[in-house]
This record gives sequence, C-alpha cells and structure tokens, in this order.
Amino acid sequence: MTTQKFSAISAPYKAILLDSYGVLRNHRGLIPGVVETVERLRKEGKVIRVLTNNAARSPEAAAKNLVKYGLHGIPAEEIITSGATTRHFLTHKIQAGKVAYLGTPQSAEYIFSAGLEAVAVADVDMARLDEIKAVAFLDDEGYDMNHDLNKLINLLRRCQVPVVVANTDLLYPVSANDVALATGSIARLAEYVLGRRFVSFGKPASQMFQFAIDSMAGQAPDLTPADILMVGDTLHTDILGGNTFGVSTALVLSGNTQPETAELEIRSSGILPDFVCSSIGD
Repeated sequence: MTTQKFSAISAPYKAILLDSYGVLRNHRGLIPGVVETVERLRKEGKVIRVLTNNAARSPEAAAKNLVKYGLHGIPAEEIITSGATTRHFLTHKIQAGKVAYLGTPQSAEYIFSAGLEAVAVADVDMARLDEIKAVAFLDDEGYDMNHDLNKLINLLRRCQVPVVVANTDLLYPVSANDVALATGSIARLAEYVLGRRFVSFGKPASQMFQFAIDSMAGQAPDLTPADILMVGDTLHTDILGGNTFGVSTALVLSGNTQPETAELEIRSSGILPDFVCSSIGD
C-alpha cells in the first residue's frame, strides 16, 4: 500500500470535507500540521466543511471544542453534525409530542430545537407510552447500558414509533489502544433484537453529504461531486459514505485506521479509498 502526501492529494479539488476526530485531532490532541494545512487550504481558495458523526455537540460547541485544542480556523457554520440532520428529520416528520432519547442532556438540545419535548429513556413513564412520538439514539454516554437499554427495548416492543440514529459509529476510541461501543453498535443490537430497521443519519448516510453541498452553494455555486474530496479515518463511515455519494475519498492513518492494519482492513472490507495518506498534516 502506497501513501501519498495530503498536499498533493488535495490540490485538484475545490472543496474538502474533513472528518473531525482522527483527521483534525485524536487522543493525543490536535494532529501535527493541521493548523498549517487548514491555513494552506484557505489560501488556495478551497471550501472547507467538517462532517462529524458526534451528535453530542452542536456546531457552535464543536467549533469551540476545536478552538480549545488550538484550531481557530473552523467556524460553526462550516461544521455539519449528524445531530443537525436528525433535527431536520424531527422538525419535518414529528409535529408534536415527546421524543425519548439515549444520550446526554446536552445531546437532547437537537430535540428541543426541533420544537419537541425530550425525555431521557430512564425517565419515560411506561404507563404513558402514548406520549412518546419518536425515539432517538443520540450519544454514547448519559445512560445506563443495562437498565436503560433494557427499558428501551421494552418501550419499542410496545410502541410503533419512528426511531432515529444520530450517530452510526460502531466504536469510539478511549485511549491509544482501546475502544468502546458507540451509539451505532447499540442501535444495531436493538434493530437485531426487535427485527426492525431504524432511520440512520451520519456518515455513511447521504444526508450529511447533501447538507454539506447545500451549505457550500453560496461559496461555490457550480460545485459538482467531482470537485469534492472527503477525508476520513474510518472506512465504514467516512470512506464508504464518500464513495457512495460519488465524491473522491482519502483515508488518513491518524485515527481509527492504524498504519499496520490499514491494507488488511481495506482488502477485507472491500471499501476502497481513492487515496491513502498518513495525515492531513504531512
């Protein structure tokens, strides 16, 4: 497997879509060279968007978090979160009522901003399930894995309501070598047990990519998929999503996909990035 320099990879494209964790930062902090790369992309006239499956933060909070790590060049309006696409769905599909959610109180802001009432699964009154109009898987934390997940399964056995998954990631890193189950894994387990299919947002689903293109229309009205490069560290979300949407893809080895296993993972998954590079900082 041959890796290439990101500066050479990105040169022909008008727009760059960047995953956040694993591309801009990782467990060690900001990835070396990221600040300089973002500045270079700006000088070259590239349009930048950050696409993150993290539904725990609003775009404003995500931008502040990047500033905390030392990256000041990404404003909130350039960040597309899976929570924002979930909010769009809830706004148009659920007119009123309560949405039961798994996640932190902060992640429930997407429900409130859709004009709905959010109630944590732990607080749902099982005797009044007629009040629940939808269920949302929002964040990896904020609930008891045993008690709340079992309660959710029983809730969904009794309620035929829309279920949305804001974060389709299966794992998230907790240290340099260890991972934990992410929201997408919990949702898949529930789908399997219940024999149902939920509405999924976040990469690899196409909604985030379409949101990104729509948001860039003012800066680049003639933009086509051929002008766009998606950069990510995960084959099954970033690269698969970009490939499916028809944009070029670059896998970086600075996050979830490790240099020593990357070639094997590409071969075994059949998900082929157009490019592979060490990081966007090289």
